[in-house]
Amino acid sequence: DRQTLVAVLQFLRRSNLRESEEILRREARLLGDDLGGSVATVATSSPGVAAVAAVPSGKGEPRGDCEIGPSSRREPREVRSPVSSPNSKITHSGDAIGGAVVVEDQPDVSAVLSAYNQQGDPTLYEEYYSGLKHFIECSLDCHRAELSQLFYPLFVHMYLELVYNQHESEAKSFFERFHGDQECYYQDDLRVLSSLTKKEHMKGNETMLDFRTSKFVLRISRDSYQLLKRHLQEKQNNQIWNIVQEHLYIDIFDGMPRSKQQIDAMVGSLAGEAKREANKAKVFFGLLKEPEFDVPLDDEDEEGENEEGKPKKKKPKKDNVGSKSKKQDPNAPPQNRIPLPELKDSDKLDKVMNMKEAARRVRLGPECLPSICFYTFLNAYQGLTAVDITDDSSMIVGGFADSTVRVWSVTPKKLRSVKTAADLSLIDKESDDVLERIMDEKTASELKILYGHSGPVYGTSFSPDRNYLLSCSEDGTVRLWSLQTFTCLVGYKGHNYPVWDTQFSPYGYYFVSGGHDRVARLWATDHYQPLRIFAGHLADVTCTRFHPNSNYIATGSADRTIRLWDVLNGNCVRIFTGHKGPIHSLAFSPNGRFLATGATDGRVLLWDIGHGLMVGELKGHTDTIYALRFSRDGEILASGSMDNTVRLWDAVKAFEDLETDDFTTATGHINLPENSQDLLLGTYMTKSTPVVHLHFTRRNLLLAAGAYSSQ
Repeated sequence: DRQTLVAVLQFLRRSNLRESEEILRREARLLGDDLGGSVATVATSSPGVAAVAAVPSGKGEPRGDCEIGPSSRREPREVRSPVSSPNSKITHSGDAIGGAVVVEDQPDVSAVLSAYNQQGDPTLYEEYYSGLKHFIECSLDCHRAELSQLFYPLFVHMYLELVYNQHESEAKSFFERFHGDQECYYQDDLRVLSSLTKKEHMKGNETMLDFRTSKFVLRISRDSYQLLKRHLQEKQNNQIWNIVQEHLYIDIFDGMPRSKQQIDAMVGSLAGEAKREANKAKVFFGLLKEPEFDVPLDDEDEEGENEEGKPKKKKPKKDNVGSKSKKQDPNAPPQNRIPLPELKDSDKLDKVMNMKEAARRVRLGPECLPSICFYTFLNAYQGLTAVDITDDSSMIVGGFADSTVRVWSVTPKKLRSVKTAADLSLIDKESDDVLERIMDEKTASELKILYGHSGPVYGTSFSPDRNYLLSCSEDGTVRLWSLQTFTCLVGYKGHNYPVWDTQFSPYGYYFVSGGHDRVARLWATDHYQPLRIFAGHLADVTCTRFHPNSNYIATGSADRTIRLWDVLNGNCVRIFTGHKGPIHSLAFSPNGRFLATGATDGRVLLWDIGHGLMVGELKGHTDTIYALRFSRDGEILASGSMDNTVRLWDAVKAFEDLETDDFTTATGHINLPENSQDLLLGTYMTKSTPVVHLHFTRRNLLLAAGAYSSQ
């Protein structure tokens, strides 16, 4: 195009490459466009036009607006060189050393480049920072809130740059002068930062390596961004401008700047906010169609139940289409998008039981709150670290710090193991009650203890069919236990560090685990290697949850973000930021549309998965929230916390009349209603028992669990 030709011709003339200039001019003339005459006049007569020249960048390869292979791909960003006029701009993807240079009114190209390259004077860093701070604090209210987001990432990078270049005393005084100005939710990060005082310390520190390599994301309106840019260019403040370009990703949106409340709701994670692009992918959040089969309509269902709480002698007829014709949810994934296990006869029996129980389910609401039954673990000197309850509420499992896994029967039915092989061979396999006969009465007890882990057990999960149990531990393994024999079947080794959480898919067969190595892994019970590895979090993966349709997995992390992953291809399809501390609990609403998350900041945040937006904030807890659960029909959200309370929230009201219009989705201008207190339906104190697990039975009785602490 014409501008580029003009710029290149200028460059050739200045470099005294007359021959090349002549050749290029002849070529250009062939295009029927005479660029001859005085080239310079073209450029000067239109100061608003920026021209781009590819400049050798030290290694001798020309670097224009070019990608240099997958390893150094950068997001294209809007950049302006300090010498260009206010209305010229170019995007560039390349390193900070001016991948593209603006040539205008013939400035000296090499001077522009060196401006990017030089290390700033260490003694001026405090001046640079306080100058910017003064500018932001004196700017208009509407811009101040947005630009204040720059303080923290700039502070960290300037400090790290000083430490890295071994200006230790300057770094120390810089830290002492400005660390008090940062937002309170960055205190933990600043504590880590203050211990890095030498270049050597930076090598081993993973958090800071992440901070240096992953771009900190800020979402700023175009007006505020222009204001910042103009200020930095007038002040010739290259040091800060370099950091903005090299280490920050500024997600610019058109429209009104956001208010302090809107920004505060969304920031606080280790790497800033999520880019808007990160939440654009389509997510199939609908539910899969239930398989269809006949439900026997007889009322003698209270008769003898066999060992798994399933009715005896009633075999529903095989799939009979049309018994329960639900329409396919338009937002649901295709039925065969991921392979799911076939339903066994026992699963069908269980589904029938489930439907019968559901018919007697209590409809909850503000006028009809659930009863809560609390299971307190007394004298749990082993240190209770994890709890799970089977879907039919017949068994409860505890994982303990002494590395044991303990399973209790909650019903009058005792837990029994299968007989030994020799005894099994004597049984008549054709008899009606063969399932009853294979159980060994001599082994019946209320409690079974499973030994095998060599460290505290941090996560437990029953399979939906109640035949298996998963446990994960500090020893880096996930173990699969049989609830028929109460022995360990498999030890899955993949994590090299503690595994903080594990969970079975709602359809069985698949399970997910997440740990200190910052990745979540998807497994199948019959593979000893993981099927998918979900990598992207910048700190420990602290909790994991399957979406009700099993096509997605949510992970919460100590980097204060929640990510939603696609099981099919391993892609991250949502990143939610807004919590101010590590995430410790996740719950999907039964209809699959919403996600509730709880963290150490004592807030429950509600997210609309389809639009990728925060839609609510429930304040009330005063300590970490370790348990979240929606009632069976999604009317009520229960939260359990270290503050020894269970709180019930009105989920219907929280999710009605959501403002999820296209504008909100495009800019992230969320308006959270300040109505936590209206949504809170009840607070229930325990004597001195932190709540670590919640579970709604099939009839909507709420079960809660925790270990009594005598402090």
